[in-house]
Amino acid sequence: MKPVIVSIDVPQTAEEVYDFLDVMAHHERFTDHYLTDWRYGGPDRGVGSRATVLAALAGTKADVSIEVVEAEAPRLIVERNVSAAGRRLAQGTYTLDRLPSGSTRVTFTYTWLRAPLADRLLAPVVRLVMRRANDTAMRRLAAELARS
Repeated sequence: MKPVIVSIDVPQTAEEVYDFLDVMAHHERFTDHYLTDWRYGGPDRGVGSRATVLAALAGTKADVSIEVVEAEAPRLIVERNVSAAGRRLAQGTYTLDRLPSGSTRVTFTYTWLRAPLADRLLAPVVRLVMRRANDTAMRRLAAELARS
């Protein structure tokens, strides 16, 4: 399946955005419109930080395990996501690009590494639902950054 890519420009520096995103618990604040019941493990931040959440999208619910597997301050955070009893393996990547104004472009790329048959058969719908959820998450991230 093709990845879903969303982005937003925020006035904060890449360092400020990275410091916020690096803390796993902060993700709940901008994704709780579709990811709920957050349970945390590992360190609070950085590689090995993890959470298990309940994802509710398009009338379906599934437990998702999220773990930070790569982090390069202040430009990159990569999360591995496992759900559907291991049949769905995905990667969520936050890329932070400095803009000439000193602000930051935050890009989130959700890439399926392995997907259940139903996801593959309904790929256009699945991708649309994910794009909408992640677009909302980016707008909420910008609002959370403004409050921090």
